[in-house]
Amino acid sequence: MATKWKSTIPYKLLNRVITNSKFRLLVGLLSGVLTFILLYAMLKWQYVLNTREVWRYGIAANIFMILSAFLLLRFYLNKTYRKSQSAGEYSYRDWKHLVAQQQKILLSVILFLGFLAVSYLVNLVTRNNSYGYYWGVSNYATGYVLVFSAFLLFLTCEFTLAFFMRRLLDDIMARTDEANKKIVDAAIESSLAAEKKSIQDSIRSEQLKIDLISNVSHDLKTPLTSMVGYIDLMKKEDLNDTMTDYVEVLSNKAQKLKEMIESLFSLAKTSSGNIELHPEPLNLNRLLEQIYADMEDKIVASPLEFVLSLTAEEAELTTDSGYLYRICQNLIENALKYSADNTRVFLKTASLQKDRERLLRFEITNTAAYRMDFTKEQIVERFARGDASRTGEGNGLGLAIVSTYTSALGGRFDLSIDCDQFRATLEFTVSDRAEDG
Repeated sequence: MATKWKSTIPYKLLNRVITNSKFRLLVGLLSGVLTFILLYAMLKWQYVLNTREVWRYGIAANIFMILSAFLLLRFYLNKTYRKSQSAGEYSYRDWKHLVAQQQKILLSVILFLGFLAVSYLVNLVTRNNSYGYYWGVSNYATGYVLVFSAFLLFLTCEFTLAFFMRRLLDDIMARTDEANKKIVDAAIESSLAAEKKSIQDSIRSEQLKIDLISNVSHDLKTPLTSMVGYIDLMKKEDLNDTMTDYVEVLSNKAQKLKEMIESLFSLAKTSSGNIELHPEPLNLNRLLEQIYADMEDKIVASPLEFVLSLTAEEAELTTDSGYLYRICQNLIENALKYSADNTRVFLKTASLQKDRERLLRFEITNTAAYRMDFTKEQIVERFARGDASRTGEGNGLGLAIVSTYTSALGGRFDLSIDCDQFRATLEFTVSDRAEDG
C-alpha cells in the first residue's frame, strides 16, 4: 500500500514541495494568486452572493492562503537565516535576535491586515444601517470572512515561524553539542597526551636514577675491593695494638660499605626489572629456620628475645629461594637494628584462605626503640630510616629491598604501625603446583 501511494502524482508533488525550495516558491506564489482571485471574486460579486456562497469562496481562498503563507514565509525565513549565517557562526543569541525580529515584522503585517478587515466590516455595518440593502450594500458575510481570514493568516504565520525556529534551534543545539564534544575530546586527548608524557618522563627519570645508582655502585666495587684486599694484607702484618685497632675499624667500615654498595646494586637491578628468577618448590618454615640458624650468633648476642610461631599447616610454595631468603633476612636484621632492648620479636607464619586463594603469610613484629612518626609509604623509600637521628647501623635500604624483591616475586608487602609496635607482613599466593605437591 505504501509503495502504491509513493508512486502516485500527489505524493510526488508533495515530495517536491517538501524537498525543492524553488518548487515550494512556485507553489506558494500560485496559491497566493488563487487566494487573491477568489477573494477578489467574492468582493466583486458580494451583492449577488448569499451567505453560504460567500463562505464557500472564503473557505476556498483560506485553503490556498494557508498553503501560500506557509510556503512563502518558510522560503523567506530560510533566505533570511542563510543571509544571517553567512556572517559567521550562528549562535543561540543570533537565534533569539532573529525570532524577535521576525515576530515584530509578522505582528506589524498581521495587525495591518486585521485593521483593514475590521475596518471593512465596520464599513459594511455602517452602510447597511445608513442606506439599507436596496442601496447596493450586501450582508455582513464578506466582512466576517475577511476578519476570519486575517485571524487564520495570523495563526498560520505564527505556526510557520514557530515550526521554523524550533527546527533552527535544534540545528543550533546539535552544532553546539558537536562543538562541545570536539572541545571535550580535544581536552581529553590533550590531558591524556600530557599524562602520558608525564608518565614517560617519570619513568625516564626513575630509569636514569636506577642507571646512576647501578653505574656508581658498579664503579665503587673495584676500588673498594682493592681497599678490602689491602686491609686484609695489613692485618697479616706485625702491627702494634693501636694500629691493629685502626685496621680493625677500617675493616668493619669497609665491610659495611661493601654490603651497602651490593645492596644498592641489587636494588637498582631489581627495580629496573633486569633480574632472572629461578622458581623452585620450598618450605617457608624450613627457610625461616635456616635463616634463624645462620643469624643465631647475632640473635644470641642481641638483648632481644625472638619468638617463633610457625604454622603446622602446609607451608610449601614455589618461588626464588635466594630472593625470599634475602627478604626474610632483611626483615630480621631490621628488627635487630631498631628494636628496643629487652623486648620480644615475634616471627609468625600462617596459611589462610582469601578471595578463593590460598596464601602463605609471614609476619614479624617488634617494639621500636624510637618514636615512629612516619607512614608506611615513607619508610619503604630508598635511604629512609625510622630513626631520624640516624644513630643506628642501618643504611635505609633494608625495607626498600624487601618491598622491591617482594613485588618481583609476585607477593604483597605491607607494614602496620601501632604506637611503638612495628609489624611487617609478607603474603604469597600458593601456586597450583605447590598445592598439588
